[in-house]
This record gives sequence, structure tokens and C-alpha cells, in this order.
Amino acid sequence: MPMPTRTRIAVVAALALLLAGCTGGGGGGDGRITLRFQSLAWQRESVEATEELVAEWNAAHPGVRVEYVQGSWDSVHDQLLTSFEGGEAPDVIHDASDDLADFAYGGHLADLTDLLPARLRKDIPERSWQTVTFGDGVYGVPFLQEPRVLIADAKLLARAGVRIPTVGQPWSWAEFRAVTKRLSGPGRYGVAWPLKEPVSATLNLSLSAGGRLFHRGADGKVTVRVEAGDEVVPRTIHDQVTTDRSASPTTLGSGGSDTLPGLFGGKYAMVPLGFSYRQQLAQQAPEGFEWRVLPAPAGADGLAQGVSPQTLSIARDSPHKKEAAAFLDFLLRPENMVRLALGDWMLPTGTSALADPALRTEKDGWAVGTALAEHLRSAPAQSVRGYAEWKDKVATPAFQEYYSGAIGAGELRERLEEDGNLVLARYQR
Repeated sequence: MPMPTRTRIAVVAALALLLAGCTGGGGGGDGRITLRFQSLAWQRESVEATEELVAEWNAAHPGVRVEYVQGSWDSVHDQLLTSFEGGEAPDVIHDASDDLADFAYGGHLADLTDLLPARLRKDIPERSWQTVTFGDGVYGVPFLQEPRVLIADAKLLARAGVRIPTVGQPWSWAEFRAVTKRLSGPGRYGVAWPLKEPVSATLNLSLSAGGRLFHRGADGKVTVRVEAGDEVVPRTIHDQVTTDRSASPTTLGSGGSDTLPGLFGGKYAMVPLGFSYRQQLAQQAPEGFEWRVLPAPAGADGLAQGVSPQTLSIARDSPHKKEAAAFLDFLLRPENMVRLALGDWMLPTGTSALADPALRTEKDGWAVGTALAEHLRSAPAQSVRGYAEWKDKVATPAFQEYYSGAIGAGELRERLEEDGNLVLARYQR
């Protein structure tokens, strides 16, 4: 079998170092340290901001060069797993907190507890650090996050005369359901739920109603148990689709971007979307279309909702962990975190960055997002081993069938609990 291209490159590079009389991983012939930073930035503004910051670091730190490596959200988990197993992982790794559990428990990521500066630990709230804490270690720095919000057609809201919710006085889930009925009419639905990936949206929004779903016992094992708070959001969506006819059934299998033409064309009055979708609204909305950002509905626990922030980690096998931590400290200075947040149209986790006036303007709904930041919590499934399999094999098809009306609430509960716990049990022996 031919040697893989990347392996051949690695072998040739190693031989070159030996012939040149060089020693030490990550070092160049001139004695400089080289850190490989794999970034998942993909929007043009985000890539530009990240590359600019890497260039600024390199200009100020001639002895520690950072090499920018472009990764992809679509394949990052499998790609990282392969690189860890092959001993070729980047020194600095961009990912999301809900993807870190297996890598952290598997020993592939460095514990950052004693590596990060006090400034950074203090600036990011504890609720955000909880998203990257597994066992007794901290395995990433959460730096960007986004709440789910309602993107609404401002003219349709005004025409219907509905109460406009604010962060201080949001809609309840019951009021939200009533509003979507009022906004519906011939050829128009009050809301379009893009639920191609229904699990994280359902679980994260359910925190507002007191939903937990995953319960960890005294023995540390996690079980799935559907309680009253877990039923509020799924029931609302189900009833909007199947009873009220106020939610479009055709968008249940769609992604967020797929719903925008219908929003622009007046087919949907509102769409629940991640905060970063505002960029597409700003770029794609036709002339004369007026949109506004509204907070998601609130329940028994207020506006609480789960998030899985974007993260920066250091590979356990990196020979230059201290230098990598120094780069993270630079990259996540308040002013730099603001640049990254603006590039991705997301919220920074750091309290200093979040206070920046550029992120608190009414334009494009930034002020709504920053006001929601204090209500964001660690996603319910954050540290659950086996969650990925439970989500793909059990929860996704169960929620899809329930929302479409193919199964009832009783069967949904049975599948989430009974089938789900069989899956999780395999990871907790």
C-alpha cells in the first residue's frame, strides 16, 4: 500500500531536520519554535480577523512563529481523531465545547488549569468555564458563543399589533404559541422551525422551562429522564405544527439558511435562529425588508438557554504548551476577542470584550444578544459520554417523528428514555 501523502511529508521533514542537525519538536533550522494553529473560521471577515491576529503575533514574537492551518467544521471531529492517533495533531486546536468530551477523557488534550494566565481565567465567567471542564481538568478556552433568537419580519409584527418582547419582558412559551397563531394567515405561517438538527435546539431552549433531560447520579452515571420541564418546548413546536397550523411543516427538515427566502417573501413571520445568522440577514435581505431580533421565549427558569461555545485547546502532545498558552492569551485579549466576535457575528465570552460599545449597538440586534449573554448556560449534554450516538441514533429520529405528528408524546418519551439509556449505558460501564 502506498504511503499516505501526509506521512511521506512528515518522514521527509524529519529526515531534513536530522540532516540539518536540528533537534526538538516544533523547532526550525533557525532555532525558532513553530506552533501549528488549526482554525475553523470560515466566514470571510472571521478568516481575515484570525489571519491578521496571527500575523500580529508573528511580528511581535520572532522566536515563536504561529502557522495558520485552515480546518473545517464539517469534518473536524474525525480529522482531529485521526491526527491525535497519528501523532500529528496541531498545537492549538479550534473546536466547539460539545465536541471536546471524548478528546478530553481520551487524554488527547492538555489540562489548561495551570497554563492559563489569571487574567483570562478571571475575565471569562465560571458558567462558560463549565462548558470545557471535564472531571477535574479544563480542556479548552471558551471564547465565542451565540444564543438562539427569533428573527422577525418587523412589518408583519406591527401589522398584527402583537406585543413586542424584550429581554426584560420576553414572551412566555404559551404567549409565543398564541402570537404565532395570530401572525398566521392565508399563505403565511407565524413561525418556521428549521430543525434538520432538532436535538441541540430542543435541549438548549428547554433550559428556559427547567428541562434537564440528563441526570447524573451519585455514582457519576448519567441517565435520560423526561420531566415536565423537558416537555414544554417539544410540545409547543409539535402543537404549532400539527394543531395550530401556525408553524410550517416543510421546514422541519431544513437548515437555518433554507428558511431565509421564505422569511424575505412573507411566507414566515418569524424564524428561530442562531445569533450569527444576522450576518446573512444583513447581506441577503432585499431592499425594503425590515427585520428585528427578539429574545427566545422564557419559561420557569427565565431566559436561560444552553450553549456550546467555540473553544481553543492545546494538544496534550504539544512540546510547547507554555508558548501555545501565551498565544491563546494574546489571541483572547479583550480587544482581540471583540475583533473575532465581530468577524463571526457572535458574542465573546469575556466580560471585558462583551462591554465593548461595538457589541452593544441597536443596529442588527447586537444589544439584544449582549443582554442575553448572562442567561447562557452550559448545554445539557455537554459532558455526557455517548451523547453523539444517542443524538444520531435515538433522539434525532424520535424528535423528527414527533414534530411531524408521526408519533405521540408517550412514544417520544419511551424512545428517549428506554432506547437512549441503553445507548448511554455502553459508555458508562
